[in-house]
Amino acid sequence: MAKKALQGLSIGAVIIGVIWIGQGTGVFPYPASSFMIDQMPWAYRGAALAAVGLIAIFLLQRKM
Repeated sequence: MAKKALQGLSIGAVIIGVIWIGQGTGVFPYPASSFMIDQMPWAYRGAALAAVGLIAIFLLQRKM
């Protein structure tokens, strides 16, 4: 049960990270009023969050 929750959080982190990358680079400008659009610090934060999520997914898979 706890492992499934951690997997879900990890997948969520990857998805949110990719969205932040898209908004920070201007590739995904939604919503139009977002303060994150074309702001590279958000792209870097998204990359870091997605990397943490991917590492967590990898580590959780190894413990099977």
